[in-house]
Amino acid sequence: MRTEKKEFIEICRNLYLKEFVAGTDGNVSVRIGKNKILCTPTSLSKGKIKDTDLVLINLDGQVISGKRKPSTEIKMHLAIYKYRDDVNAVIHAHPIFATAYASSKLALEIPVLPEVVLNLGIVPVCKYATPSTEEVVNSILSYLQITNVLLLQNHGAVTYGNSLEEAYFYMEKLEHNAKIFFISSQLKGVNSLSKEQLEKLYSINEKNYKIDQSKKIKFL
Repeated sequence: MRTEKKEFIEICRNLYLKEFVAGTDGNVSVRIGKNKILCTPTSLSKGKIKDTDLVLINLDGQVISGKRKPSTEIKMHLAIYKYRDDVNAVIHAHPIFATAYASSKLALEIPVLPEVVLNLGIVPVCKYATPSTEEVVNSILSYLQITNVLLLQNHGAVTYGNSLEEAYFYMEKLEHNAKIFFISSQLKGVNSLSKEQLEKLYSINEKNYKIDQSKKIKFL
């Protein structure tokens, strides 16, 4: 548990230092064992969080240990864990450029960067839902099996993966991609990869990596 907590704190501080969150925004969780989730508490800056602030809950949201209350967004995290057995970490944040796209209801669906095409696939925008309610859970359910990265309309972004590091890298790559999209749109516009370029990209990489077919179909 000590190792998990150390990495957890580091990820939280990286989110704060990268300005993916501000004030007490955002929430992070990681699966500990089969039925236990370590999560951030509500109303605490991710830049100041300590291991003693973390809360341990079960998959029903009941507190097992910890002096604070779990994040108010924990329902969204728990839904992701229940629908995706392969997911062991979830991050919700408000990275500036990605959240701007989410607030404009603009999905990052144009294939531009080869690395993003292969690692993120499309990034859909989930319909606006009142934070901390079951509405949020319902808004993301239809996307959970086809992507690990979601924009939440007027709310921010959520990424999830096999590990905390993977979930964090998804968030970092999402924001980097959103910045490039925005700057490109201010220049000559976003230049999409063609169908032929995508097919070639996939054919080369399928020899070395497992390509997510659900993401691939969306592009072609």
